[in-house]
Amino acid sequence: MEILQTMRYYLYMIDTLFIYNLLIALAIFAFFWLLRKVFTNLIFKYLLSFAQKTKSNLDNLLIMGFRRPIEIFFTVLGLYLALNYLPLSLEVNLFIAKCFRTVIIILLTAGFYNLANNFRNLDGEIEQLLGIKIDKILLPVLTKTIKIVLVALAITIIAQEWAYRIDGFIAGLGLGGLAVSLAAKDALTNIFGGLVIITDKPFSIGDWIMTPSVEGTVVDINFRSTKIRTFADALVTIPNATLANESITNWSKMGKRRITFKLPIMYNTPRERIVDCLRDIRSMLENDPEIHKDTIFVRLDSFGDNGLLIFMYFFTNTTNWGKFLEVKEDINLRIMEIMEKHGVKFALPSTSIYFENELTTSSKM
Repeated sequence: MEILQTMRYYLYMIDTLFIYNLLIALAIFAFFWLLRKVFTNLIFKYLLSFAQKTKSNLDNLLIMGFRRPIEIFFTVLGLYLALNYLPLSLEVNLFIAKCFRTVIIILLTAGFYNLANNFRNLDGEIEQLLGIKIDKILLPVLTKTIKIVLVALAITIIAQEWAYRIDGFIAGLGLGGLAVSLAAKDALTNIFGGLVIITDKPFSIGDWIMTPSVEGTVVDINFRSTKIRTFADALVTIPNATLANESITNWSKMGKRRITFKLPIMYNTPRERIVDCLRDIRSMLENDPEIHKDTIFVRLDSFGDNGLLIFMYFFTNTTNWGKFLEVKEDINLRIMEIMEKHGVKFALPSTSIYFENELTTSSKM
C-alpha cells in the first residue's frame, strides 16, 4: 500500500513539474511573440539613425529588406528557447537545433532577396560600387541572377545542414544534360536572344520601340522574354528569340521629331500673296523656340489636281508624343492665321466639267 502511495506521489510530482515547465515555456514564447514588433522597432530605429548619416542608399535598402525577416526571427527565437526549456531528449533537442539553423538561413536569404528586389531604386549607386556603367536593361537580368544564386546557395547550405549529399544530384544533372538541353531548346534560344539584346542594347527599359509585331514602351526584360506595354495599355510578352531577329525602331533615341505635309491652295491665288504667305510661314517657324532650326523647308512644290501644293518639312525639338502634338497644333493654327491674313484660301477637292458643244435648251409651244 505504501509503495502505491509513493508511486502516485512521484507521478504527481512529475506531472506537476512538467506542467510547470510547460507553462514557463509558453510564457517564454508569448514574451517574444508579443514583443517581437517592439524589439524590431528598437533595432531598426538605431540602425536607420546610423544609416541616415551615410550618403549611400544601399544601407537603407539593406536594413528595410531585413525588417520582416527580423520580426519573424524573434518569433522563431521565442519558440526555440521555449522548446529548449522543456526536458526533452537529446535527439529531439538536436532536431530542434537543426530546424532553428535552417530557419535562420531562410531568413537571411529572404533579407538579401528583398534587397535584390530594390536594386532599381539604387539609381547610379551600383555603378559607383562596381565601378562600371550598368544600363537599365541589365538591372532586371542582374536582379533575377542574384535571386537565383541566393536561392541555390541557401538550398545547398540547408542540404549540408541536414547531411544530404548533393554531389550525386549534380552528377545526375551531368548525365541528364543532353536530355535537358533537347527538351529546353526553345528556352535556351530565348536566353541567348536575351543576351543578344542585352549586349547589343537596341533599347532600354522605358524606351518607346516599334517592331513588326508590336509597338509600345519596354517595361521589363528577363531570361525568356521582353514585356512591352502598348499604347492601348495592353501588356505584350515577346520571346527574346523572336525579338532578336526582328527589326527594331527605337523612337526614344530620336533627337528631334519630324513634321511634313503638303498644303493645297487655290489656283487663282495671286502670285504676290503666295510669296508673302510663304515668307511669313517660314519666318514664323524660324522664330519658334519649339522648332529645330537646322532643317526648315517651306516651298511652293508642285501643281496638284485640285490646287497649288506648298511643301512643309521641319522638326520639333521635343520627341515626347504629347508635347509634339501640342506644338503641331499650335503651328497649324498659326499657319491658318497667316493664310487668312494674306487672303490665301485652301483648295478643296473639286471636279470641273467642260462640254465640247454649247448646250442649248428648247421648248415646245
